Amino acid sequence: MIGIIALLILAYLLGSISSAILLSKIMGFKDPRSEGSKNPGATNVLRIAGKKAAFLTLVGDCLKGFIPVLVAARLFDDPMIVALTAFATFAGHCFPIFFAFRGGKGVATAIAATVAFNWMVGAILIAIWLLFARVFKISSLAAIISFCALPALVYWQVPDLKVTCVFAVISIILIWRHRANIERLLTGKEA
Repeated sequence: MIGIIALLILAYLLGSISSAILLSKIMGFKDPRSEGSKNPGATNVLRIAGKKAAFLTLVGDCLKGFIPVLVAARLFDDPMIVALTAFATFAGHCFPIFFAFRGGKGVATAIAATVAFNWMVGAILIAIWLLFARVFKISSLAAIISFCALPALVYWQVPDLKVTCVFAVISIILIWRHRANIERLLTGKEA
């Protein structure tokens, strides 16, 4: 039990490391929490600092979602522990202790955590995101639609209601964090 608690705490702390904010200090661009959409994520970094900074932000956010969940999957043969690890790293990204609990929306971190949890669910989640991003050219819409599908995809591969509920909570939080985007989508003002 101590090992599980330690893993979840470490996953949360790793998730709390904001790639966007750290890169803004290292690369010298403005803090993404004060520019553009004010979201410390790859899409906003792309707007304010360009492709290189956005790519590095995306890689950092993906790694902090992928690594702890992969470690949990290797250490424990219990999908619930692995799912809780995915939630912990996602929660760290959204509500980082190191940055006054002001984090990003969690899309890249949640996708990477899902890939580490179950590669097939992760691959389908990415495919849904890519399809809607390509067709509509709106990142937030692609995220909202793909995460609406996540709980059903998880249950399809891991038919455990408790595990599915963990991913449903991730989806609900992620969609809730997009509420301003949803308002702009409904009024036709989303970029």
